[in-house]
Amino acid sequence: MRDVRRYILGIVLFLGLVTSSFAQVDSLQELAPKPEHAIETKVIVGLLNNYHYNKVFIDDSLSNTIFNNYFSSLDPNKSYFLANDVAYFEKYKDDLDDAILDGDVEFGFQVFTLYRERALQRIAHVYTLLENEFDYSEDEYLVADRSKMPWPETTEELNEIWRKIIKNQALSYKLAGKEWDDICTSLTKRYNRIEKALIQYNSEDVYQAYMNAFTSAYDPHTDFFSPIDRDNFKIEMSKSLEGIGARLTQQLDYTVIADVIPGGPAYKSKFLQKDDKIVGVAQGDDGEYEDVIGWRLDDVVQKIRGPKGTVVRLQILKANQEMGTLPDTLRLVRDKIKLEESSAKAEIIPITEGNKVYKLGVITVPSFYIDFDERSKGVPDYKSTTRDVKKLITDLQADGIDGLMIDLRYNGGGSLDEAITLTGLFIPDGPVVQVKNPLEMVDVHEDEDDGVFYDGPLAVLINRYSASASEIFSGAIQDYKRGIVLGENSFGKGTVQNLIGLERSVANELKREVLSKNFSKDEVDELVRMRSEVLSGDLPVGQLKLTLAKFYRVTGSSTQRLGVAPDIAFPSPYDGEEFGEGSRPNALPWDEIKTSRFYSTNKVTDEMIEKLSKIYQKHLSDDKDLIDLLNEVNKIKRMNADNQISLNFDTRKNQDGTDDLATSIDADEVVTEDETEEKLSDDPYLKEGLRLLAELSRKI
Repeated sequence: MRDVRRYILGIVLFLGLVTSSFAQVDSLQELAPKPEHAIETKVIVGLLNNYHYNKVFIDDSLSNTIFNNYFSSLDPNKSYFLANDVAYFEKYKDDLDDAILDGDVEFGFQVFTLYRERALQRIAHVYTLLENEFDYSEDEYLVADRSKMPWPETTEELNEIWRKIIKNQALSYKLAGKEWDDICTSLTKRYNRIEKALIQYNSEDVYQAYMNAFTSAYDPHTDFFSPIDRDNFKIEMSKSLEGIGARLTQQLDYTVIADVIPGGPAYKSKFLQKDDKIVGVAQGDDGEYEDVIGWRLDDVVQKIRGPKGTVVRLQILKANQEMGTLPDTLRLVRDKIKLEESSAKAEIIPITEGNKVYKLGVITVPSFYIDFDERSKGVPDYKSTTRDVKKLITDLQADGIDGLMIDLRYNGGGSLDEAITLTGLFIPDGPVVQVKNPLEMVDVHEDEDDGVFYDGPLAVLINRYSASASEIFSGAIQDYKRGIVLGENSFGKGTVQNLIGLERSVANELKREVLSKNFSKDEVDELVRMRSEVLSGDLPVGQLKLTLAKFYRVTGSSTQRLGVAPDIAFPSPYDGEEFGEGSRPNALPWDEIKTSRFYSTNKVTDEMIEKLSKIYQKHLSDDKDLIDLLNEVNKIKRMNADNQISLNFDTRKNQDGTDDLATSIDADEVVTEDETEEKLSDDPYLKEGLRLLAELSRKI
């Protein structure tokens, strides 16, 4: 495999990349692996081989996957590379496995060097496109998602793709009331920033990108974090909590939502989600949007942060949207996240069905949390989801509720222990979830408390964003026939991850290299120096997040990919192929194991579900809020299915209408009884869930 490195070093000259017309290219930093990257790569390979749940052979098949992953991550919409660029590198498509086993990552750096060059060429072309205003009267279209299309064959074909990309971006500004001079200035600034970011890419950026092409071949939740990215997550991301309640990360030119913090303004919006891209930021209700594509992460964070009570507006590209589509606009009121804001909350909502008013308790659980530090110290009243929900149920029962709903929408998971103990409040003792490790050993996690804290009518409300621990809880409630599960199909994340620091493993690998006697004295001295610096922290190394286990329901069915299917499914714009675990490349497959020994409570029978389904179908035909919801869902589906964006001003104006979501979330908002009807009208999923819970209460 040393030959691969020797041959591939000639690629730059072969492709004539040194003939760039850009003055700044002379100052471009050469992108080459650092000495420690070879050691880190061997360590990552060893950890994946020994601990990853999915036992993958590092062979030609995996090599092909790495190749495709890398090109897709750098150029997902096939708008930078030409077909002959990809074809040239394809001769190494079967050799990447051997190179990685040898610690050789030169391929990743050479491909990235070409990517940077092609991207700079595109930016130069963008500047020429902005010399004259576009004609918006023509009937032509931009293909939004080119990921499944062939690579462009010629520069002329690529130029035409970019003409439409820039015309679409300019048209978006024009539809917002901008004149050409302002449009030209805004887009020029955007691509100046992207150009600057391209020039500033360094070896750690490239190594992380290539390693993630490798790790994601195992599954989409296995990631490598470079030392800088790891430190940014610890330092910069925590600062963003003071603004909207979201942790941010950077993916090439884009600021991306890494996590939404329960209880914060972003969480309360019910719109901003993991992997969404922030492309614009505006201050207050009247401030102009600043295009933040190509900005440094810390600069974007500074724009989003601000004093409590002030307004920030964001332009958002949803995770499943392509860059050619128009961004949505979200208005948020900044706040500082409080621990109690991320805790479970309860309210009583009266619902009238027939001639009776039902008092229904709703407990919203934003995540499965626990204060591990207090628990380990033996603090008697340590905070946890189960403890909080138990207190809330007690209060609700004192008020004489007729039924209880657990709202798990937008709950991305959390503590496995809490999912088990929370389930235990509603079922007798018995298994709750099964966990299988890489050695095929199955551990059955049980609720050991034989008491039932709440035995009344129960419903669980989930949506496409309910994942992991949420799926364990809702799946167990469904399998025990303890309550009815309503809403959308859940996300389908049935795997367990853990973070592993690489310092100790890298130091041990360096020691093995020294003892191998395969190196000269000078090389050994260098290895010893590197080991000393790794142990002292002077030479930082990365961090690996890898998948260690898989969840299974008590029936033996995995929650992976399939998630939890509700007993009664409400209208949803998403399906598993476009959003959810099943839409992610290399997601682990669904499978099943032996069922565990459990006994159904039969609180909710198949006959009850059938009757409730008929009632729901009737509501679907005569309830205005549900009818409006269904129409909106169908509209979104049609838009998602249409892969073409009109570049005609009049057509787009009629299609877009007002793009603003104008979602205003006040952190101190309180809903009074007088506002309950309006709240339910604004949340038809909750309204219909409570109506069906009322019917369930009447039948039990």
